[in-house]
Amino acid sequence: MKSIFARLAAGTLLSLGLAATAHAQTIRVAHVDPDDWTASKKGAAAHIFKNIVEGETDLTVELFPAGALGNEDELVAQAMDNVTQVVLVSGAMSKVCSAASVLDIPYTFSSATVAWKVLDGEFGKALGDHCLEQTGLRTLAYGETGFRNFTNNTRKIRKPEDMAGLKFRVQPIPLYLEMVSGLGGEPTPIAWTELPNALSTGVVDGQENPVGVIYNNGLHKLQKFMTLDGHVYAADFILISDEFFTGLSDAEKSVVQRAAIVAGNMGRSIQQWSTAEGVNKVQAEGMQVYSPTADEIAAFAAKAQPAVVEYLRKELGDDAEWIDRLQAAVASASE
Repeated sequence: MKSIFARLAAGTLLSLGLAATAHAQTIRVAHVDPDDWTASKKGAAAHIFKNIVEGETDLTVELFPAGALGNEDELVAQAMDNVTQVVLVSGAMSKVCSAASVLDIPYTFSSATVAWKVLDGEFGKALGDHCLEQTGLRTLAYGETGFRNFTNNTRKIRKPEDMAGLKFRVQPIPLYLEMVSGLGGEPTPIAWTELPNALSTGVVDGQENPVGVIYNNGLHKLQKFMTLDGHVYAADFILISDEFFTGLSDAEKSVVQRAAIVAGNMGRSIQQWSTAEGVNKVQAEGMQVYSPTADEIAAFAAKAQPAVVEYLRKELGDDAEWIDRLQAAVASASE
């Protein structure tokens, strides 16, 4: 009799062990930024996400930084297939959910705090829900890649007229071509890897990127002038495969969601730090930095926005309503 009970007890423990093992899951988290949490916005976000989730659930989180699993487009595809469960991406989102491209309308956000109010509020939730329907990817939270600024090696840019005749390297994205053309410059699509050589040889006069990217990649050593016009605010999307998310328990969902929100805010903080530090460092190393006045920014916006908005309305079709929804949300957040 004792042996029977022993065998039953052993079988029960084995079953419980197998059930626990079967329930234990791994979340693969991937991004293209460096892993260093002290300097990398996505790196910092990924690490704090891992710490919170592993600390409060039985889930395991594996990190794949620095493009270890591919570029942003590839990461999005992996998340849509639930091969990689969580990805942190920026520009790639608009390629699978076109409504997200409205965030790239130039001079939309006057400050990061306005952008945060919009993305963390009703608009950001509605956009996330819309993109979930389009892609099967749930937006857990928003992080930040930062404001993009113009640099050049010819003259200080204070007004749109100063852009005339200057060739600017831009990403091969129609929206950026329209923006620079609207400002009077000459947009020149060039691959990121070819940019330093293009600046050194004069193929282009300037480029545009967040301050941290400019400093960390030594572009300030190839350019004399920077204008902090903040023409485009780039958001990070912290995405999770909805197929994976719906399979979690309610308690796990709650922790994962909260961890992503904290991660997004951590990424924003690191980005703000790298921007402030970067501005001081590039000036210390000889770069001339100009901060336009509110009136000067308005002049830039008046030139750049119409061409981009017109282009987007044609491209988005039925989704063009997102332009108006964003503008209304920004107006409300700016009051």
